[in-house]
Amino acid sequence: MRKTLKVGIAGFGTIGKVVGLALDKGMPGLELVAVASGNPDKAKAAMATLSQHVPVVSSKELADLADVIVECAPTTAFMDIAEPALCQGRTLVTVSGAAILQHPEVVKLADRHGGQILLATGALLGLDAVRAAAKGKINSVTMVTRKPPTSLTKAKFIVENNIQLLGLTEPLQVFKGSALEGAQKFPSNVNVAASLGLAGLGAEQTQLEIWADPGKTRNTHTIKVDADSASFEMTIENVPTVENPGTGRITALSVLAALESLTAALRVGS
Repeated sequence: MRKTLKVGIAGFGTIGKVVGLALDKGMPGLELVAVASGNPDKAKAAMATLSQHVPVVSSKELADLADVIVECAPTTAFMDIAEPALCQGRTLVTVSGAAILQHPEVVKLADRHGGQILLATGALLGLDAVRAAAKGKINSVTMVTRKPPTSLTKAKFIVENNIQLLGLTEPLQVFKGSALEGAQKFPSNVNVAASLGLAGLGAEQTQLEIWADPGKTRNTHTIKVDADSASFEMTIENVPTVENPGTGRITALSVLAALESLTAALRVGS
């Protein structure tokens, strides 16, 4: 018999609610034990749809209660969640590749305390292929992201520079540079690029373009990889969530897939 892992969710918004509902319905070997949120009252209200109510606690208490912490809070709260979890030797499941780039010390923190960071695939396909190619030599990695303008209107870089996106009649390139720079300027919008950088050449060597495209209704990512083992190009069009157009529906589902892999007798993919 496999041990049942106790799961805590940090952040109960667009992604957290989907994960919570799935755990509430039942996932083999996994049990939801607590939730942490920057807005406890809102989290409690959102949990009204669950059949079993769990306590809303602080990030530190969450690390005390759970074996696995699912981090799906705003990027600014990442370290408040990651640090206590990793210091307790917990497994941290996250899609915040940008936050990891901003706080690379979390990797050493996990190693020092016997914890683990599991960066879920999120909204980008092909990370397994990129990770495999990185075991050989990768010559170049490029990524072009095209999003409906409404998906970018609240982005940090767009707001700070007062870039008007609504009313666009043709695609507008709002960024071109490295994935590292992109993650710094768009911390809540290009986790996919950060994850791509971490999987392959590194974020500084991964080239990124971001476009606000009025012709798109879905967040679209195209990656091109040239390596000594393979050359490949992949495009994914993600259906945006109603609550947050900047987050694709597949992101929460990738977290569920990552959780399942922790207890599954058969794991598919590296």
